[in-house]
Amino acid sequence: MVALSLQIAQPSGLQRVSVRGGGREGYGAIRIRCGIAEPSGEPAPLGQKTKYNDGIFEKAFMTLFARKMEKFAEPSREKNKGWWNWGYDYESFVDVSKRVMQRRTRIQQQQVVREVLLSMLPPGAPAQFRKLFPPTKWAAEFNAALTVPFFHWLVGPSEVIEVEVNGVKQKSGVRIKKCRYLENSGCVGMCVNMCKIPTQDFFTNEFGLPLTMIPNFEDMSCDMVYGQTPPTFEEDPVSKQPCYAEICSMSNPNSGVCPKLET
Repeated sequence: MVALSLQIAQPSGLQRVSVRGGGREGYGAIRIRCGIAEPSGEPAPLGQKTKYNDGIFEKAFMTLFARKMEKFAEPSREKNKGWWNWGYDYESFVDVSKRVMQRRTRIQQQQVVREVLLSMLPPGAPAQFRKLFPPTKWAAEFNAALTVPFFHWLVGPSEVIEVEVNGVKQKSGVRIKKCRYLENSGCVGMCVNMCKIPTQDFFTNEFGLPLTMIPNFEDMSCDMVYGQTPPTFEEDPVSKQPCYAEICSMSNPNSGVCPKLET
């Protein structure tokens, strides 16, 4: 989902990266560690949940987004939290997302996210964004650079990478090393319907800056490519993605495709 954070972590320096699909390595990627509590400072290995030290700004955005989504969610068994109650940690934020998915089709889930995102912006913001950031190489690279610090509370550590868009090499890609949203939800449908598709749609259609998100369900990483027009859902490989049968509470082991992607 489109998200902003006021806390900008310090970059850990230049690192050598290999861009998936490009067969090319290079320098210049800036990675944000974003409060990871693991001794290594890196996300935990696949199969283990990464520990984070969330500060007041992270919890503020978790609370803000969760509150915006609550009105669309199925009722919770827990007592409702007040606006000034910082009880919304990341797990409860993900729980709200799961409750939004209940009894909604794939399209309806995406529409909820769009409404939430629009509610976070002042009137006329999309039109102003289009004026400030027309779909140019510079705009794509600038937004990729902003994504690294401003999305860290939502998706975890990321870095700017070089990608190829329409035959042009540019630093308008963002590599999310292990997506916190996917890691905590363990749900393919939530990744696609509550993050990937609505975020792509929001940037491409509301802001006028094409964005394609390419999740890797084998290692929970994800590439965001600004400037690249996303494929239709039917043409996107994610439309055929099966569940995480071992970790998703909503999975259907008998289905070859995640049920949340079929309805």
